[in-house]
Amino acid sequence: MKFVKLLSVVFSLSVLLWACGGNTAEHADHADQEEVMATEADAHGEGKEYTSAYVCPMHCEGSGSDEMGKCPVCGMDYVAQAEHTSDGHSH
Repeated sequence: MKFVKLLSVVFSLSVLLWACGGNTAEHADHADQEEVMATEADAHGEGKEYTSAYVCPMHCEGSGSDEMGKCPVCGMDYVAQAEHTSDGHSH
């Protein structure tokens, strides 16, 4: 009889720990994802060379435009901001 009670308690604790462990891991993954997003936003920059519709791949100071063109500093062709960031580019 004692063995059945002990087995029941051990099983209950195992289920409880398993259930809580799953939620903790999910919460940790979510927190990690938020940290990565914040890091990417911080590293990307805030000036027009980072936020314009078209940006210089080198993010030269004073570059960036609402229209396609060339960077006035280095002469590289501007790239669409959406394409530039969607290919995994972040710094």
